[in-house]
Amino acid sequence: MSPSSDVTDLVGRAREGQPRAIARLISLVEDASPQLRDVAAALAPFTGRARVVGLTGPPGVGKSTSTSALVTSLRKQGKRVGVLAIDPSSPFSGGALLGDRIRMQEHATDPDVFIRSMATRGHLGGLSWATPQALRVLDAAGFDVVLVETVGVGQSEVDVVSLADTTVVLLAPGMGDGIQAAKAGILEIADVFVVNKADRDGAEATVRDLKNMVAMARRGIGGPSWRQPIVRTTASKMEGIGDVADALDGHHRWLVEHGALERRRFNRARAELEAIALESVRASFAGRGHDVLEDLAKRVAAGDMDPYTAADELVAGTTRG
Repeated sequence: MSPSSDVTDLVGRAREGQPRAIARLISLVEDASPQLRDVAAALAPFTGRARVVGLTGPPGVGKSTSTSALVTSLRKQGKRVGVLAIDPSSPFSGGALLGDRIRMQEHATDPDVFIRSMATRGHLGGLSWATPQALRVLDAAGFDVVLVETVGVGQSEVDVVSLADTTVVLLAPGMGDGIQAAKAGILEIADVFVVNKADRDGAEATVRDLKNMVAMARRGIGGPSWRQPIVRTTASKMEGIGDVADALDGHHRWLVEHGALERRRFNRARAELEAIALESVRASFAGRGHDVLEDLAKRVAAGDMDPYTAADELVAGTTRG
């Protein structure tokens, strides 16, 4: 089934770089519009070109300042840049608490920069559930680089790695980040480390701790592997931001040379398909599957049926015609 004419027109205008059309498409994604399938179908032929960079790290390290500075650096290279700032959800409205225009005001009038705040809406991974489709919108709209700035980092907040070609982890001196890094497992998700606020006391100690942990993690690794660079920055002064851009370029070249970029994007597509399928099953529970779920739950609680058999029956019942 081909996309509706209004969606096709909207995608066409987004590809021409019209901000309102891009914003409208992302809103359709966030609102889980009935037109979402049409939107996805219309976007598909134009995706796969943008480089996706995830930026994450503990609160207070200067993620927003670093993101804004990186946008400036990328624009100097002539690249069109999209930014998805994933913010904590308002407990009242469900919207994003932090305003993208407030944080990145200097880019607000640049036609080759598009910035959008998206609420997590309770999603534990630090990313909005709608982020993958929003990425597709910006990719299809012709942005060269899409920056995804996440809520934070922790055991349940590392799924940015599943969406990004390159993941940047930001740390700052004086925040106990060495211990936090080990706890959160960020050594595994980081492709580039950035020690921001490097003009503060303790920056060298933070860099040294990171170097030691990276060296220990690399022991016993066989075959080609990416050596994570550690870049010092003071984003508020634009210091070191060019080095971050160089590190991103270096990692992208490495991904291409070793076939890792294709593997990452395949894994991203597989995870997205799985998420959509699971969401479809969940949605069916709220409809015709709800009564079936209630009945099966009672039977399991009473010991009349084992949970695996009940689950098989539930899935079969909610996926039939």
